[in-house]
Amino acid sequence: MSIQTVGIIGAGTMGNGIAQICATNGIRCVMVDISEEAVARGLATVSASLDRLVKKEKISAADKAAALALITGSTRYEDLRDAQLVIEAATENYELKLKILRQIDALVAPDVIIASNTSSISITKLAAATQRADRFIGMHFFNPVPLMALVEIIRGLQTSDATHAAVQALSRALGKTPVTVKNAPGFVVNRILVPMINEAFFVLAEGLATAEDIDAGMKLGCNQPIGPLALADMVGLDVCLAVMEVYLAEFGDSKYRPCPLLREMVAAGRLGRKTGRGVYQY
Repeated sequence: MSIQTVGIIGAGTMGNGIAQICATNGIRCVMVDISEEAVARGLATVSASLDRLVKKEKISAADKAAALALITGSTRYEDLRDAQLVIEAATENYELKLKILRQIDALVAPDVIIASNTSSISITKLAAATQRADRFIGMHFFNPVPLMALVEIIRGLQTSDATHAAVQALSRALGKTPVTVKNAPGFVVNRILVPMINEAFFVLAEGLATAEDIDAGMKLGCNQPIGPLALADMVGLDVCLAVMEVYLAEFGDSKYRPCPLLREMVAAGRLGRKTGRGVYQY
C-alpha cells in the first residue's frame, strides 16, 4: 500500500511533531483536534519549529512554505476520509483512545490502516475494539518527534504482515529508523528505560551518591546525553511511577516495584519540570 495522506488525531506535542515530519518529507497530512484553538496551536508550533530550521540553514524558506502547505488543520473527523493511514496521538488514556478509535474505525474506508502512538497501552487490546484488527498497529514515536530517529512499530496479535510492511516503509520514508517489537507492557525502550530510572531513585534513596553524581556517572560512564534523574524530571515523576505500577501489575514480578522515594515525591507534588521541582529545583 502506498501511503500519500496521513491523518493525525491530536495537535499536541506528539501530533504536531508527526505532522511536521510527514510534511517535510512530502506526505500530505490532516491534523485533527477538538477545538480550533488546539489546531491553531499545533500549526503554530510546526511553523516555529520550521523557522528554527530555516535560521540554521537546514531548510530554505521555500521548503518551509511547501511543508506548511501539506498540513491541513481541522476539527472534523470527516476530513480524514482521504487518508490511507490514521495515527491516533491523543492523551495516554485508555477510555479516550477507545472512543477515538471507534469513531475513526466507523468513518474511514475498510482498507485504511489505523495506528496508535501509545507508549504503554496494549495494541492487541486496542485493535480488538475495532473492526480491522489486522490493519491496526502501534507506531510509537519519541519526543521531540522531528529530532528523535526511532519509531517503535508494535505488532498486536492480529496485525497482518501487509500492515506491518506498509508502516515500516512509511517510517523509513519519514527518515526514521523503525524497530519492530511484539506487544507487551512498555514495549522495548520504556521497558528498559523506566526501570533504570526507578533504580536510580533506589540508589539516591540509599544515599550511595548525590543526584548530581548519579546523573554525572551515567552521562560520563554510559555516554547518556542526560542522567536518569534529570530525565525523570523531564518525563514527569508521576508518569514514571504510573509506568512502574503498570509493569508490577502486568508482570507480577517484584523487580518492578516502584521505589518508595519516587512514591513520596509524587505524593508531595514534586513531579519534575512541570511543577518546578522534582529531584532538582527549576
